[in-house]
Amino acid sequence: MTTKRKLCVQLQKITSKELDGVVRQPARKKTTVCKRYDSSPEPEETPSKKTKTTTDIENKSQTIREDIKEECTSHEDGGLSVYELERLENIRQNKAFLSSMNILQAAEDLKLCSKPKPSHRGLSRSFAAVEEVLPARKSLRLQKIKAEVLTLPREPRGTLTYTKYSSPKHPSGPLPMNPVNMEQGSKLPSQLVELYSEDSAKERKMDLELKEYCSALKHMRITEHTVAKVVKERIVSAAFHPCTSRLLMATGDKWGNLGLWTLGGDWGDDGVLLFKPHTSPVSCMAFSRAQPTQLLSLSYDGSLRCMDVEKAVFDDVYDIEEGLRTFDFLSHDCSTLLVGNWNGKVAIVDRRTPGNSHESLHNMDPKNVRCVSVHPLQKQYFAVAENRMVSIYDSRCLKKNRNQAVSTLQGHSLSISSAYFSPRTGNRVLTSCLDDHIRIYDTSAMTTESPLLTSIRHNMQTGRWLSKVSAVWDPKQEDCFAVGKFNPRSVEVFHESGKLQHSFEDPHHLTTVLSVTAFHPTTNALLGGNSSGRLHVFTD
Repeated sequence: MTTKRKLCVQLQKITSKELDGVVRQPARKKTTVCKRYDSSPEPEETPSKKTKTTTDIENKSQTIREDIKEECTSHEDGGLSVYELERLENIRQNKAFLSSMNILQAAEDLKLCSKPKPSHRGLSRSFAAVEEVLPARKSLRLQKIKAEVLTLPREPRGTLTYTKYSSPKHPSGPLPMNPVNMEQGSKLPSQLVELYSEDSAKERKMDLELKEYCSALKHMRITEHTVAKVVKERIVSAAFHPCTSRLLMATGDKWGNLGLWTLGGDWGDDGVLLFKPHTSPVSCMAFSRAQPTQLLSLSYDGSLRCMDVEKAVFDDVYDIEEGLRTFDFLSHDCSTLLVGNWNGKVAIVDRRTPGNSHESLHNMDPKNVRCVSVHPLQKQYFAVAENRMVSIYDSRCLKKNRNQAVSTLQGHSLSISSAYFSPRTGNRVLTSCLDDHIRIYDTSAMTTESPLLTSIRHNMQTGRWLSKVSAVWDPKQEDCFAVGKFNPRSVEVFHESGKLQHSFEDPHHLTTVLSVTAFHPTTNALLGGNSSGRLHVFTD
């Protein structure tokens, strides 16, 4: 207790009775003071230790008042009253009590643990246009207008016919590369054209030892600057450009938008340029290994286009009425393509041939062709993910109907999302199935039934609002692949033996499911796309 507060308490104890000469006795000793008569002898002037004279009490009270006045008017306290000083003392004690319980530190930790906001880099949020205000509706009776006599329409006769809805499609032919998020008539940045023209084929790294590879993965990080909104809707496909001076990425969403993101670029929206070459989901895309300025994209609307940055156009490569699903390069110069559609057919398309039709069309699975993958060395072999089986065919022996598979990959109990040859040798095939398993098969011998090497249990049930999860190989490492994970939100990297090598996690910048993943072909970089159109990049 402070000095001023003690003085104040002492003042309160001084009552009027004390000033009149009455001595307050303790509660335990309830004694009364005897009356003194005139005939009684005078007592000796030896006052008791507990009795006080009026003069002493007055002197003491005056002294206390002077001390309080002196304390309240001192320069140190700024002339504050006793109440203000007592309030400040209570505040100080409360702060000391909270500090002793670490409540302030817990409040700061709670703010840090709260759910972080999504990154605002990239495309800005588009607000809906203000609706036109229509005049108030008035009844015909108030307007003194006779009401119209309406008659019911005739009942339909015969059978009802239903017309299948299809989104409007762009006309065939080349489309100009006009960015949607820039002013009309804007040209592509010259620096972007130079970056896409960069050839990095000579800088490809060889396979590392497994320990060195894991060490490189641990040095890859995600920051606020490596997360951006690149397209408007849910990401369906994504790919890295092979250049190494900067990270260039492309992605497509479910409404046909195609976004290009240059990490660190100062054009567009934080280096993001948005185009609309398709009108339906862009299910597959890949950069040409022979001409890095070209990006091929395929959509459900039945169009396959080639984005040429030098010409600034989207060329029409292949166009049909039926929906397309997947494609892969059938030649080393990327001039011949293998295209799969939704009706279980595979088409061979030669880009050197004028027009936008196929060279040949072959029936595979009666239901659907979900993925095609061409062998990296022996280009005549290609794998097809059919209904519940993966078949490997020889393009030299294809027929129009009833094609015989060279090898089959058995063991899947539900639909297969993807099947890919290993990137360097093609001795392995990686499959992702809706039965919650990732499988690796040995295709080095191309036997009638390829043996199963490894089966990894992994949750594949994405539901309606997420893109299908598919495991993809790392082009720099022959025996490792990556796949997105639901809980916790992360991207896991596995060895072909089934051993987990690394898990990319970040509670601040990675809070959503990354269904679509892709590795950079030459540098240590990994991207992941979510259902809100954002790309997350891990790099060293």
